[in-house]
Amino acid sequence: MLPAGSRLTHRDDFSTAVRRGRRGGRSRLVVHLHGGDGAGNPRAGLVVSKAVGGSVVRHRVARRLRHLIGARLGTLPPGAHLVVRALPPAATASSAELADDLDAGLRSAVRKLSLS
Repeated sequence: MLPAGSRLTHRDDFSTAVRRGRRGGRSRLVVHLHGGDGAGNPRAGLVVSKAVGGSVVRHRVARRLRHLIGARLGTLPPGAHLVVRALPPAATASSAELADDLDAGLRSAVRKLSLS
């Protein structure tokens, strides 16, 4: 579970991260990382649409991703906003596969963020 202070809750935060952030895409998910203001804790949010599956499948994917993101929040730059968007293949992926895609997407987005 993500701590309350580490969650993105406002639509504007999600929109900013998706529109202005750096993207790292994989087959099961897309990672959007916005540098933020450089102060405070990094915050994260999830987007798991109906395209992923029914409510049971969507919630299972979201629980797995929340657990994986919570363990990786400390590796993000201070004040960063992270949005992870699950794609339909995430419904049949194992937790290990989601972890691999999340790590690869984060590496790509952080690298692109540091280059800009």
